[in-house]
Amino acid sequence: MILVTGATGLSGFLIMNEFTRQHVPVRALVRDRAKARMFEAFPTVEIVEGDMQRPETLGRALEGVERVLMISSSNAQMVETQCRFIDTAKSAGVRHLVKFSGKESGVGFNQRYFRFTRFHEEIERYLEGSGLAWTHLRPSQFMQIYLRETPTIATQDTFFLPMEQIRISPIDIEDIAKVAVALLRNGGHEGKAYDMTGPEALTMTEVAECISQVVGRRIRYQNISLTERRQMLLDRGIPTYSIDALDEQASERLRCPESRICLEAHEAFGVHPTTFAQFAHRHANAFLGVPNPNRAFTVSGKHGKDEQII
Repeated sequence: MILVTGATGLSGFLIMNEFTRQHVPVRALVRDRAKARMFEAFPTVEIVEGDMQRPETLGRALEGVERVLMISSSNAQMVETQCRFIDTAKSAGVRHLVKFSGKESGVGFNQRYFRFTRFHEEIERYLEGSGLAWTHLRPSQFMQIYLRETPTIATQDTFFLPMEQIRISPIDIEDIAKVAVALLRNGGHEGKAYDMTGPEALTMTEVAECISQVVGRRIRYQNISLTERRQMLLDRGIPTYSIDALDEQASERLRCPESRICLEAHEAFGVHPTTFAQFAHRHANAFLGVPNPNRAFTVSGKHGKDEQII
């Protein structure tokens, strides 16, 4: 049995979609079953309620589980949540735990300056010392975060970010999902850490050009200051803690403006890397401002959480 935690968040949702697409049996751990109704129609998915921070709620979720993909919210409690879950998984007899990480080792981050890379590094060390077999998946920036910019792309033909003209190598979460499903289905790769990026290092102007080709009109990238972006996020109701983390992340990227390309995981699992142009084409309706009633990719606001805001 395979268990995926955080199954209703952005990354978990797309990974679960890949399990269902490949008809691979999987168990989804969720805190609120009502948020997992989209999976109820699939006979290969078992939904179990539980809280990663409360071991007494995880008995049913971990029963008979051999491999786990561990995802949880990017928040101040992430280290405590995941380390406690690692202990519970080991006690339940789990053999192999795959950590969906954010350390981005060597991709352009110095973990000393960004809280979530520090958190992920601490969790990775804890997992490595736990006695469980482990594998780390370390994706870079998600292509899906650009779907958050669709409101201004649709209304102003512009998106606004404090990224100057640095080069970033974003990865499609659907590529990560294919790697994760192959790893969890077949096992192996214990003791390995895979940095993961997309196949290109792009400036924001080049990202705008890809979107322009899809929507059939010129889309511009407008560089803004961290202060301007901060106010925009505050106006959208984003929690201060999350904004502080995003400021740290942007500052670190500006200090490390050239992201390298890491396709080792794609090659190891036979996954063809998705270009940003291919991603934009697949999400053309979103960039055109057409609502998607099935799924919204948004930053967490005052009244909700997403598993991967960073």
